Amino acid sequence: MSILVIGLHVLIAIFFAVHAIRSRQQVPWLLILFMIPLLGALLYYVGVYLPGWRRERRDRKSAAGAAQAFDPVRALHDAQAAFDFAPTAHNQMRLANAQLQAGDAEAAAATFGAFLQGAFANDPDIRLGAARATLACGRHAEAIAHLEDLRRADPDYRPEQTTLLLARALAGVGRPADARAEFEAAVKRHGSFEAKAEFAIWAAQAREFQLAHRLQNQLHSTMDRWDRHTHAMNLPLIRRLEAAFAEVPRHR
Repeated sequence: MSILVIGLHVLIAIFFAVHAIRSRQQVPWLLILFMIPLLGALLYYVGVYLPGWRRERRDRKSAAGAAQAFDPVRALHDAQAAFDFAPTAHNQMRLANAQLQAGDAEAAAATFGAFLQGAFANDPDIRLGAARATLACGRHAEAIAHLEDLRRADPDYRPEQTTLLLARALAGVGRPADARAEFEAAVKRHGSFEAKAEFAIWAAQAREFQLAHRLQNQLHSTMDRWDRHTHAMNLPLIRRLEAAFAEVPRHR
């Protein structure tokens, strides 16, 4: 009986030792596992194995949630069903955002536009949504009007997003100097990856190649430190960036 118990302890120690090697734990764990198999296995389980298992489980759930969030067709279907069942303001807002996320900018612009005709005409979230939708439709002057209304009503409302959208809309109506000033203001004030990426996209399209390459180098330096989840979250913007730089001459 004692031999079976000892054998079981050794098998448990071997199991955790294999885990320690694969997960690149420190060498002393191997010594502890084999010098005191039962106590060593217990310490390893509590100190390394269990926390790692919980972390992996949490990461899997996070990845699954992100995958669902990145399914615009399903999100649109769910939003439409919710709105059809209960056409509340919340569900209408959800539907408009889902339409925009799914690439139906015209439908999103119409849904946001209907909002602006009623009691929510002064709601900044809806005004910003209308600006995003009309910009996606190529109706740049209309987007500018929405964004300028936002700034007049509340200059501190989502300043980075408002500035970047306004910069893109100004570029769309052929006002490059004004567009550049807005991009520069966004980068100076916020310095985010999104601000630099949008500025780089504009620079590439405006044939400001020296500026485009300088920003591109900064963006690559940031992306080199990302994990896969962060990269996936920013994938739509990265694809726009890559498309803009497809026609840019290589930096020498």
